Parts: sequence; C-alpha cells; structure tokens
Amino acid sequence: MNKEYIEFKRERDLGSIISDAFKFIRLEGKQFFLTILKVAAIPIVVAVASMIYYMMSMSSLISQETSAVVRMMGSMFIMMIAYLVAFVFINLAGMYYIKSYIDNKGIVNQEEIKENTKNKFWSFVGFGILAYLILIASVLLCFFPVFYTMTAVSLGASILVFENEGGASAIGRCFNFISGHFWETFGVIIVVGLLVGVLGSVFQIPAVIYQFAKMGISMGNDDPTMMMNIYSDPIYLLLYVLSLVGNFLFYSITLITNVFLYFDINEQKNQTGTIEKIDSLGQ
Repeated sequence: MNKEYIEFKRERDLGSIISDAFKFIRLEGKQFFLTILKVAAIPIVVAVASMIYYMMSMSSLISQETSAVVRMMGSMFIMMIAYLVAFVFINLAGMYYIKSYIDNKGIVNQEEIKENTKNKFWSFVGFGILAYLILIASVLLCFFPVFYTMTAVSLGASILVFENEGGASAIGRCFNFISGHFWETFGVIIVVGLLVGVLGSVFQIPAVIYQFAKMGISMGNDDPTMMMNIYSDPIYLLLYVLSLVGNFLFYSITLITNVFLYFDINEQKNQTGTIEKIDSLGQ
C-alpha cells in the first residue's frame, strides 16, 4: 500500500494550510522529528546544556560577588550562541526534509538533508542577522513598520531553501515575494502564532506550578535569597527542559505552515505546480 502524499505546490486558504500542516505531522511526524534530531542532535544538546548552566549561574547571584555576575553574563552569551546554532540547524533540517519530500514525491533522502543543512548553515545565519537588524531598525524608526518587515522576513527561510538564494538576496526577495499578498501572509502568521502559543503554553504549566510552589515555600523562609535556589533545583530544570521540548514540537507547526504559505503565494504568482503537472502529462 502506497503512503499518502501531500501536494505542497497548490493554492490553499487559511483553514487548509493549518489542517494540512497537522495532516503532514500525522503522516510524516515520526520520521520528520527523528530526522531533525539526527541532524541537529549536537546543537540541541549543547543549547539545552548551556541553558541549564545559565540558570544555575543565576542562582549564584545571591552571593553578590563580581565573579558571579561575570559568570552569569558569560553563560548568557554562550546560551544565546548555542540557541542560535540550534535554531538554524532545526529550521534547515525541517525545511530540507520537506524539500526532499516534495522533490521525491514522498520519499525522503536522509543524506541529502544532512548535506544541504551543513552547506546552507552560514547563508541562514547571514539571513537571520540581517533580518534581526531590519526588525530592530523598524522598531526604532517607527513601531508599525515592524509588522510589515516581520511578515516579509517570515518567509525568508522558505525562499532560502526552495529558491536556493543566499542570505542577502533572500532578504530582498522576501519583500518582493509578499507584494500583493501582505494581508494574507500577516493573517496566517498571526493565527498560527496564537495557536502555537496556546498549545505550547500547556507544556510550561508544570514548570510554572512547581516554580510558584517553591517560591511560596521560600517566601516563608527568613532568608529571602532562598528564592533564587529554584534555578538550580533539578526538578525545576527537568520540567523546564520538557517545556522546551514541547515548544519545539509545536514550533514545527509554524515551520510547516510557513512552507505551505510560501507555495500558496508562489502558485498564485507563478503557477509553478500547475505548470509541472501539465509538463508531466506530456512525458
């Protein structure tokens, strides 16, 4: 029995984008997440370890020593770099999984995904830095333009991968790509963002409950610095790591819906999928 194949290269409305994203996860979820974990395993482990180290260094601030502040700042810098690297690997692995899925009509080439992820790493980093600077500039100049720039760069990863653009060229392509499709893109991003935020918050509830319980106990203690010990509590750290894993799982919804959105707009503009189907009929 052949595996059901989801056609990405066609037009979709908001409801279809969301429903097909969940359908893709249902059909491909296991292999999709395992592939991302294989490709990004080391960056993810380093990011989680750096987060734990950072939180433990925060508990040392109760000593009010200069060395504790330096340690905390250093651990924060390491965590930011580690999270950036992990974020890039996760996004590229997910994107190239979908690209391989599309190119091979449902058959995924694992080695191809690993190789493409490595080759595109610095282009994605360059794109991310430029996108961040543009967003910061939008906020500083005037608040409202940030909604436009945020919407435009949200499809940058798809353009980077599916059009094989470089970091700088992908930035310019973003703004041209959403021309005439801003409200459609903005609407999907807002709705999916709210959906993922609500679903992801479920994984944070155990850590929040435990944190408030520990803080309540600490407030009854004569030593107020005991409240900072929560950041070195192994149970709290474990719950926090689990919440990060949960958020990662739901972030995949954003990644997949962005790809569906990219192909929806691309189909409206260029009819790529339709042309490919017509060409295939003549073969």
